[in-house]
Amino acid sequence: MVELVNVTMQYGSQVLFLDSSLKINPGEKVGLVGPNGSGKTTIFRLILGEERPDEGSVERPKRLTLGYFRQDFADWRDASVLAETIAGAGEVASLGSELAALEKRLDDWEADDYDRVLERYGEVQARYQEGGGYDLEARARAILSGLGFSADEVDGKVGALSGGWRMRVQLARMLLSRPELLLLDEPTNYLDIESIVWLEGWLREYSGAVLMTCHDRDVMNRVVRKVVEIDGGKIRTYTGDYDAYERARALDAAQREAEFDKQQAMLAKDLRFITRFRAQPSKASAVQSRAKKLDKIERIEPPKRLIERSFQFRRPERSGNDVIALKGVTKRYGTRTVHDKLDLLVRRGERWAIMGENGAGKTTLLKMMAGAVDPEAGAVTIGASVSLGYFAQHNMEQLTGDRSVLEELDAHAPRAGQAVIRGLAGAFGFSGDDVDKPISVLSGGEKARLALAKILYDAPNLLVLDEPTNHLDLTTKRALVKSLADYDGTIVFVSHDRAFLRALATRVVELSPGVAPRVYPGTYDEYVTAMGREAPGLRQA
Repeated sequence: MVELVNVTMQYGSQVLFLDSSLKINPGEKVGLVGPNGSGKTTIFRLILGEERPDEGSVERPKRLTLGYFRQDFADWRDASVLAETIAGAGEVASLGSELAALEKRLDDWEADDYDRVLERYGEVQARYQEGGGYDLEARARAILSGLGFSADEVDGKVGALSGGWRMRVQLARMLLSRPELLLLDEPTNYLDIESIVWLEGWLREYSGAVLMTCHDRDVMNRVVRKVVEIDGGKIRTYTGDYDAYERARALDAAQREAEFDKQQAMLAKDLRFITRFRAQPSKASAVQSRAKKLDKIERIEPPKRLIERSFQFRRPERSGNDVIALKGVTKRYGTRTVHDKLDLLVRRGERWAIMGENGAGKTTLLKMMAGAVDPEAGAVTIGASVSLGYFAQHNMEQLTGDRSVLEELDAHAPRAGQAVIRGLAGAFGFSGDDVDKPISVLSGGEKARLALAKILYDAPNLLVLDEPTNHLDLTTKRALVKSLADYDGTIVFVSHDRAFLRALATRVVELSPGVAPRVYPGTYDEYVTAMGREAPGLRQA
């Protein structure tokens, strides 16, 4: 279907690909992985024809249909969610618009071109029906429902939606178009668990090919059956899901390490021989032979070692046993009651995962706990000696764009000293020249890491985290989970990342509109087993 053949590509001094190849077959589900800046987005652009390689070729059928979901959706019209979604259906959507226009013209029986319009109407109608046009609205509504839109929201305006919900509309457009090859760049970033589980099922059943980047290992394991890794200018292909890729990659790395060590030992032995006998005439021939042999040997490059990041928390002060108490808390937005006489008690050392469908009030609950929003009735009481750190998506928006990473951290902790600040930056993945990057050019993941670094530096004994893993790559997520597992404090969090939930939750609260919250005193896996499903309202996938 699509093949990159011996592709070489370079930006300035950075070599993205060196004589690398990649093949995507019809119907394949492929995961694309690699460090930030390794060239994942460039692969998408090469396939789309937006860029050309310096050497090699990109081969694809001329009539191949492509859909590309990317992390932006600035170009939206003042249309309904349904209309905007249907507009993404490509030729079928265009045929539907032409059909509607032709129907109006057919109302004029006396028009000179009536016969020609009627003939064109028949042609367009046949093509529209063949392309599934008469099922288009029903399919669009089903996809939007799967992505979490209510019936009212489907008929509402796109302009009234937040950025995250507009991204869902963009994703719905791509899914509705059903291209032969679907390119997905982090499709789960703005989805909740219910929508992620629905998307997994949709992609597994999709007959077309999929090439996707995704920082959710559960999604990768359940959808992809081939993993393409980009690193250091090389493209390597592994068969299987993400777990199989990690195992195969570890074996490959061990083999390359062994081959490198073996060659280094052989080179060292020959060099010792040359050095030892260079001055002896009787060994001149042997020394010369060894030297020529060394010159001809193709050196194995030192293998790259995966560096695991580590976030070291300062030990927080001990809080009282009762950390947060909610008593009779009621919160409304207009006429809608989000929480009604809510009672909860969070104790020291517990890790509470807040679960629930869209509109259940998860983020609102965290905001009330953090003091960012006041309830209409009832009380939220913070316990004795509690110091609170609150992470939400707006933390990234509050970063000062004209500062560098280092300047932002220095302004947050002016007494820490440069050594401590640089160590903090390095722990969160900012090393070398990265510390001098202006915040305005940082990616979403980099901004999230910087915001987390500021919060965790303060060593609060209560962390309130709203989707902390959004935009984080798998390496950073793994480091964050490891650090939070060792954290000597209390955590209340919302997350759609099941690996994160599985690793941390010791209590699960399920919120449902109009229903009293249900508390499960156990891990996320125990909650799933008790509910017999993966998330509220859905069976386990």
